[in-house]
Amino acid sequence: MSQPYPGPQGPYPGYPAGQYQPYPAVVAAPKYRPLRRIALVSISLMGLTAVAAVIQVVLMWNSYDDVKRFVYGLVSEDEFDSGIESITNSGPLLDLVGYLFVGTAIAFLIWLWQARENTQLFRPVQPGGFDSHRHTQGWVIGSWICPIVQCWYPLEVVEDVVRASEPPAQPGAAKSGQIRALLYGWWGAWAGFWVILVAGAATVLISFIVWIVQLVDRADAAGATGDYVDIYDLQDDMVRVALGVNIGFTVATGLLIAAAVTVSLLLLRVSTWQDIRGAELGLLHPGQPPAAPVAYPQPPQYAPRPTYPGRPGFGPAPHSGNRSFPSYGNPGGQPPADGGRPPGSGSWSPPG
Repeated sequence: MSQPYPGPQGPYPGYPAGQYQPYPAVVAAPKYRPLRRIALVSISLMGLTAVAAVIQVVLMWNSYDDVKRFVYGLVSEDEFDSGIESITNSGPLLDLVGYLFVGTAIAFLIWLWQARENTQLFRPVQPGGFDSHRHTQGWVIGSWICPIVQCWYPLEVVEDVVRASEPPAQPGAAKSGQIRALLYGWWGAWAGFWVILVAGAATVLISFIVWIVQLVDRADAAGATGDYVDIYDLQDDMVRVALGVNIGFTVATGLLIAAAVTVSLLLLRVSTWQDIRGAELGLLHPGQPPAAPVAYPQPPQYAPRPTYPGRPGFGPAPHSGNRSFPSYGNPGGQPPADGGRPPGSGSWSPPG
């Protein structure tokens, strides 16, 4: 039976035969990424999304009378067919706000990911050291899609990025009233926008199911007795639901605009802060020398510990000239004639 090949015999000094020294893992050095361009792209998409939402609100209110006529059965067959054809031909443009919304979300997440990476260049974390971020890099994206924690994790991720981007020359800027108003104003408007959308969609779905159940019950009752089916009150309910949808979407659009304005100002501020710090550290333009260091406040300096001469434990005693250390039993410092032998020890001579 052939034996497995053990490898070269002693390829490197100090290593046994058949064993190899593994190559060290090569880790790419982090690179500073300017945020101004991606921030402007994200802000532009936010503006387009807000404009599209406003246009959709206007169209919804303009079609409210047609919706009422349709619910009450006042639409002719030709009007009904033309309405269905118009909706069908609209195709992908029917949900223009949704497409812009997805593009805005992608651009914002790219900005947030790069901003989070840049902060590691400003405050590198050593193994076992303290990290100013409460969550790891993966939560930049995972915090928005993970159930339950998505209610507060995204706010903490953005808040940590803002705090870590604060210029050292402006201590406390990340905790100022203006930044806190932008941060929490954005999150409050964003959370309110989603609450209205989710609650509104759930209300419409439940109302439609209830309306169908009531309509079936009344039809069965009228069929058993031979009476006329009275659905006028059900029609009024559907009209009120349509009115609620218009009002809810209008309020949600207002909150979306507020969130877009506040987060846009926050993106510009953080991008400016990071560019300032990148220029100070020579990261913004690697080919250029770093900017002149800023004179930051230094901790207080304390006077050196005083020394007291001639007192054991408080520093060496001063001396001048070539002074020899005194021998035991001879305070004068002169060497004894007998070589320092203790009394009664006798003479001594080397053996042999």
